Amino acid sequence: MRWGLLLAGLLLTAQSHAEQNWQQIKDEAKGQTVWFNAWGGDTAINQYLDWVSGEMKTHYAVNLKIVRLADAADAVKRIQTEAAAGRKTGGSVDLLWVNGENFRTLKEAGLLQTQWAETLPNWRYVDTQKPVREDFSIPTDGAESPWGGAQLTFIADSNVTPQSPQSPQALLAFAQAHPGTVSYPRPPDFTGTAFLEQLLISLTDSPHALTVAPDATTFARVTAPLWRYLDALHPALWREGKDFPPSPARMDALLNSGTLRLSLTFNPAHAQQKVASGELPKSSYSFGFSEGMIGNVHFVTIPANALASAGAKLVANFLLSPDAQLRKADPTVWGDPSVLDAKKLPAAQQAALEARMPDGLPAVLPEPHAAWVNALEQEWLRRYGSR
Repeated sequence: MRWGLLLAGLLLTAQSHAEQNWQQIKDEAKGQTVWFNAWGGDTAINQYLDWVSGEMKTHYAVNLKIVRLADAADAVKRIQTEAAAGRKTGGSVDLLWVNGENFRTLKEAGLLQTQWAETLPNWRYVDTQKPVREDFSIPTDGAESPWGGAQLTFIADSNVTPQSPQSPQALLAFAQAHPGTVSYPRPPDFTGTAFLEQLLISLTDSPHALTVAPDATTFARVTAPLWRYLDALHPALWREGKDFPPSPARMDALLNSGTLRLSLTFNPAHAQQKVASGELPKSSYSFGFSEGMIGNVHFVTIPANALASAGAKLVANFLLSPDAQLRKADPTVWGDPSVLDAKKLPAAQQAALEARMPDGLPAVLPEPHAAWVNALEQEWLRRYGSR
């Protein structure tokens, strides 16, 4: 009995301490200006972040400034430059939407704050069955807070393509049967590189090799099936594989015009969103390979030299709130999958979140180690980039 009372007392003390710490963070954050560097290449995302900015101002007295990036690597270079110049405080980036490759670069250089993500009050709603504690096989160590899910997804028009290819081999046969109507974004576009990773996972004889950084002595052997496949696929592609769409947005436009039969996205709700906005036909649908498609969680991180660290944590916590996650998951707003466990929410919010989860998607396959991104891009450019 005494041990039970002691344990209960310790838990209450820990909870009280955590609440006190969070109140201090909220007090410190008031009036701060938070510079949030985020990819700015999508209107729906930009509008959503503008809404977040308004909510932070209204409810928390935080001035959230969105720095819209063409490439998050630009912010990474700024953080690296500031560190090299000895700028240990007062950095220009307070919060960064980061991908796995850039996270690895910053974490290995010791340029991120760690052990804060799971102290956020709204972490209690997070679905910890999702890969929220690692990013491209790199442990996050509390240096990143999740705020959305993603999975590589094909889009087609059921009026044109009633039956979708369910494997790489079926995709090759489909492209050859309909020459000039299939393509993928040109690497190093993120989605184009993800397509290469997807094919590599599906085709390689050495899948275990993808869980660690590529080995220069075995890279050629591990990737050989991928290059054989692409050599066969490219002649059947749009413009005979001598040119590639620069982005998924361009692929959407080519699908909408009837030039392409397929588009690619890293958001499984993207088709719903674009149908709702009138940018894709109402008969558009999403699909993936039957054995699964690669997916991940996207995160925000706080540089070690952030000026408005408290405000950045407040924003990260708000991004995990049920209200913010529900709005983000709405395909008429953005359609970005939630990282919350619906079962941890109150009944009404649970039902609403479950209703916004896309149906019929394949299993999520883990992405290769982050170091494969650059290795695959460089080899792809060497083989096909100058055509």
